[in-house]
Amino acid sequence: MTFRGWEKLPIRIESGEMVEAVAPVIVSASRATDIPAFHAAWFMARLRAGYVEWRNPFNLSQRQYVSFRKTRAVIFWSKNPAPLLPHLPEIDTLDINCYFQFTLNNYEADGLEPVVPPLEERVETFRQLAERIGPERVIWRFDPLVLTDRLTPDMLIERIARLAEQLRDSTRKFVISFADIERYRSVRRRLARHSVGAREFTPEEMASFTTKLVERNASWGFELATCAEEIELPGISSNRCIDDHLLVQCFSDDAELMEFLGVDPLFPGEASSGTSLKDRGQRKACGCIVSKDIGEYGTCAHGCAYCYAMR
Repeated sequence: MTFRGWEKLPIRIESGEMVEAVAPVIVSASRATDIPAFHAAWFMARLRAGYVEWRNPFNLSQRQYVSFRKTRAVIFWSKNPAPLLPHLPEIDTLDINCYFQFTLNNYEADGLEPVVPPLEERVETFRQLAERIGPERVIWRFDPLVLTDRLTPDMLIERIARLAEQLRDSTRKFVISFADIERYRSVRRRLARHSVGAREFTPEEMASFTTKLVERNASWGFELATCAEEIELPGISSNRCIDDHLLVQCFSDDAELMEFLGVDPLFPGEASSGTSLKDRGQRKACGCIVSKDIGEYGTCAHGCAYCYAMR
């Protein structure tokens, strides 16, 4: 059965008014902004209140209420989830499952991520998070891969290798994506002002880079994946960032979540949703299943030069 939208429920908002809200089973927090880094207190306040008001990024006058009443899983996206770590016990008490897409790049020498914490701090946060919730629930992303006048593919491989040695016991999956500079006019202009000569990988460079990455991964042992890349790369799978298989692996004892994912109670280790839950609102090459994103563009303060979500 094809996904036809989230259930809708009446909720009472803080003004006392009754409104209609969508009630997603899976919440994305968030592709549009770094909620753990900059809005952890806000997120927890909304979780306690039971709902959030969301604005359409392409039409800010269009608003929607999102209820957490049916939410069984939250997928966090972050470059610095440290501010959220103290709140994880409360999230547990609310009986909400979660895992993290943790982007840990090394562009310190290139100035592409001017406001992220020092690399050493981010590595330590990664380790602490993995120790707290388990390495299978912390996905390492080096995202995006950017070349500059001074940064070559081989130099990027070496930077990844140094991080991989530090993270090999703290994650099971490593996801990469290649920068889309020409696709986004604002990104192209911002990087042009940055004066580092940033550019995309060519298809030939992608193939060479990933061949070397697969070879190096023989000693790391990560599951390698790409995010929303149309090109096929040997030895690397296509990722599902909102991943039904991972949800089944980590939270198979959650009956409501398993029912939504189409898991047969007789075969609890397998998701049977197939393409029926594919998120049609994402790019064609994206493998994610449906979720409701609650973030807002222009509210992340990392200032990353390559970011498409900056206004």
